[in-house]
Amino acid sequence: MSTANLGFEEKLWSMADKLRGSMDAAEYKHVVLGLLFLKYVSDAFEEKYEALSNEPYADPEDRDEYVAANIFWVPKDARWSHIKNNAKKPEIGQIIDQAMVDIEKENASLKGVLPKDYARPALDKTRLGEVIDLFSFKVGDEDSRSKDVLGRVYEYFLSKFASAEGKNGGEFYTPNSVVRLLVEMIEPFKGRVYDPCCGSGGMFVQSEKFVEEHQGRLGDIAVYGQESNSTTWKLCKMNLAIRGIDSNLGEHHADTFHNDLHKNLKADYILANPPFNISDWGGNRLTDDARWSYGIPPAGNANYAWIQHMVNKLAPSGVAGFVLANGSMSTSTTAELEIRKKLVTADLVDCIVTLPGQLFYSTQIPVCLWFMVKNKAPRGLRDRRGEILFIDARKMGQMVDRTHRELTTEDIKKITDTYHAWRGQADAGAYEDVKGFCKAAKLTEVQEHEYILTPGRYVGIEDVEEESEPFEDKMARLTSELAEQFAKSRHLEDEIRKRLGGIGFEF
Repeated sequence: MSTANLGFEEKLWSMADKLRGSMDAAEYKHVVLGLLFLKYVSDAFEEKYEALSNEPYADPEDRDEYVAANIFWVPKDARWSHIKNNAKKPEIGQIIDQAMVDIEKENASLKGVLPKDYARPALDKTRLGEVIDLFSFKVGDEDSRSKDVLGRVYEYFLSKFASAEGKNGGEFYTPNSVVRLLVEMIEPFKGRVYDPCCGSGGMFVQSEKFVEEHQGRLGDIAVYGQESNSTTWKLCKMNLAIRGIDSNLGEHHADTFHNDLHKNLKADYILANPPFNISDWGGNRLTDDARWSYGIPPAGNANYAWIQHMVNKLAPSGVAGFVLANGSMSTSTTAELEIRKKLVTADLVDCIVTLPGQLFYSTQIPVCLWFMVKNKAPRGLRDRRGEILFIDARKMGQMVDRTHRELTTEDIKKITDTYHAWRGQADAGAYEDVKGFCKAAKLTEVQEHEYILTPGRYVGIEDVEEESEPFEDKMARLTSELAEQFAKSRHLEDEIRKRLGGIGFEF
């Protein structure tokens, strides 16, 4: 599913939007997502409570019954029924804050994570009560959990908030179709999954979904992440907690370059969408860092620092897939070109994919995906040493609204099938170059192109299908279209004359 669509999200969003009268999107995001979290843990709890109430000799207030079933224990005053009953009271803000405090006390992994500022005067309590009333549907009972209702609503909200917040807000949200493509490409079945700039945790959620969809066990992957923004770090903790994903995000938020929280980690899978082209990353204070094995990245752009950080974290048989701005493939600044040359010569670059524009909420900038490995001849796959696969996917995707594009399921399948066939995966079919789309290039060829990694340079121009429309038919169609255009043009001219005449400029 590309975007959540359960039928009630739009209504929920428009009502939540009511709160906007008194705050901006960045603030009310926490209000709404906090309530959603509370509703989720309460739904799961109240369903179990009901079941225990009907069991002879069972005590529905026995905390251990819930812990054993992997359900959050929710204290009395934090349950949704209590909150809903008090939704119209002026002190509803304090009631919700106390509920958050009580849940944190009972669940150590959430300590300091939940929002607790519902009582602030700026938050309109009448509207807050109306939003609470809206949460009439279940998100956390067994049926909803099986359909991942919460996940879909949460994702829907994150994407809408990213869109509403504009440029900066989108930093924490990687569009679902891009995350899916990354995950499907590297297939994180089993091992350590790491995201050095994990945002709200989208890569981890999609990795867990991938494992589930392929009949794997959730416990087979261990999640490691780091996030520098304090509120986004909390958002990630909540996002993973409600989905039951165990994770190690460190004790607090921290900057990956200056305070690496997973110093000794070697990850089997790395998935990331680092912020594009950051210039103030403090590179001049890290010139002798051990991670820069392929050269010191420029202080004015962190792209090649991210690349080297990830290479440094990669296990010998691991694979990394990450998003970067297109400039990363061809930048010719001395430091970056030298690093890229060394990465290519060391045979670390496995595949490059250019994506269509307009995929992101935060930027219109076209982006590409890098895939890197340390071992191109692992057991079970083809020996592809000395080769890089280039895929040009710029023409893929479809517009989902006026300004945003999404990759379709078919697009994702076509790209991943191509990569997997090239890698020689069983059942992936035979790989062959397709003009205009994909090309397996030798390193000597990349060298001839001065280590520029833009796929368009390698894949060539696609073969144009032979004209099938007869000449007479084509001319008839084109002249008819031209006649329509002329008619529209005349109408517009007349309209312009009329408007100008209306303000005294007749001609």
